[in-house]
Amino acid sequence: MMQQPLSAQTIAVVKATAPALAEHGPAITRAMYVRLFKDAHIAALFNHSHQGQGGAQTKALANAILGYAQNIENLGALAPVVERIAQKHAGLQILPEHYPFVATALLGAIKDVLGDAATDEVLGAWGEAYWFLARILIGREQTIYDATAAAEGGWMGWRDFTVSAKVNESAIITSFVLTPADGGPVLRHKPGQYLTFQLPVPGAEAPVRRNYSISAAPNGRSYRISVKREPGGAASNWLHDHVAVGTVLKVSPPAGDFFLPERPERPVILLSGGVGLTPMVSMVETIAQAHPGLETHYIHGTTSSATHAMDRHVRDLAAARRNISVATFYCEPLAGDRAGVSHDADGFITVDWLRANTPLSEADVYLCGPKPFLRTFVGGLSRAGVAGDRIHYEFFGPAEELAAA
Repeated sequence: MMQQPLSAQTIAVVKATAPALAEHGPAITRAMYVRLFKDAHIAALFNHSHQGQGGAQTKALANAILGYAQNIENLGALAPVVERIAQKHAGLQILPEHYPFVATALLGAIKDVLGDAATDEVLGAWGEAYWFLARILIGREQTIYDATAAAEGGWMGWRDFTVSAKVNESAIITSFVLTPADGGPVLRHKPGQYLTFQLPVPGAEAPVRRNYSISAAPNGRSYRISVKREPGGAASNWLHDHVAVGTVLKVSPPAGDFFLPERPERPVILLSGGVGLTPMVSMVETIAQAHPGLETHYIHGTTSSATHAMDRHVRDLAAARRNISVATFYCEPLAGDRAGVSHDADGFITVDWLRANTPLSEADVYLCGPKPFLRTFVGGLSRAGVAGDRIHYEFFGPAEELAAA
């Protein structure tokens, strides 16, 4: 059922507060998180690995709220952002009953920071605007939940999966193959999507929640994730050091708006840095199985052979299929690494190299990697003339700098 549009008065007040949000946005979102995290069961819903990073999450949320205020009369412009948020919420199993806590924290934070300027009129308008957007998200998330639960192998909530294999892929990346503890089938994910986990990391007040891309093509039987050991990373180190074959983990269904379409219409360029290779391996496997005529260029950058995961697997796929080409770059090759032997080129991937060696002017480009990598290419490809609707990227964490790029 369609909800009533925002009132003209609310739109006017929200737009009028945009300058204040531009000035005080990060302070408001910091205050909001402080309020939210006082409630342990709400704090447990969050992926707290995103809460550090020099305040990036608070800045990202502040920019999102500002964007909402600036586009309050043109919410269609926010549709891609709404879809990405809904997918993240579905992975984390955010439910309608959680939204009032955010409303209370947000309005309280606005009052904390703006003081007397946060009049009853201002708070009332922002309350109406918040719930208007919240109902859009709740509706979309319910659609995702219903479709996932109804699909073959689908489920709702957290399902137990057993680690059936553990494979060291490089000095820092380990793969975990997951099969359902109940012995049933699993939902065939879209290549590029991720799983969300509740991990019982020792010392944490509640199970920690983390997203990991699926690194295998859909098969209806199992999933594979490939995890980088992060310095100081509570979840990744626990997975590497303490999770063994037979360990049972709680997993929510595949989610995410970054994926290879079912029927690709253009050549594909897959571009990854570091552990960003994980969704690309899922896509390469899928292309090898289901799209033997699709022109595909996979370009990966990493430090050296020590950190390069799944290289032989990817090259074997390419060697058996003439439509897939692979190129790898090492920025810090080891003494035994040789360009043309262990990898294709020293240094970093560049837009100029892509322009000279791939069909950049006509392909869809899929990107995944650390923030500096994405910052370089999301902006660099756009400046090189690649249309925005052909640049697709996955990023776990605050992405406000990518939008600025």
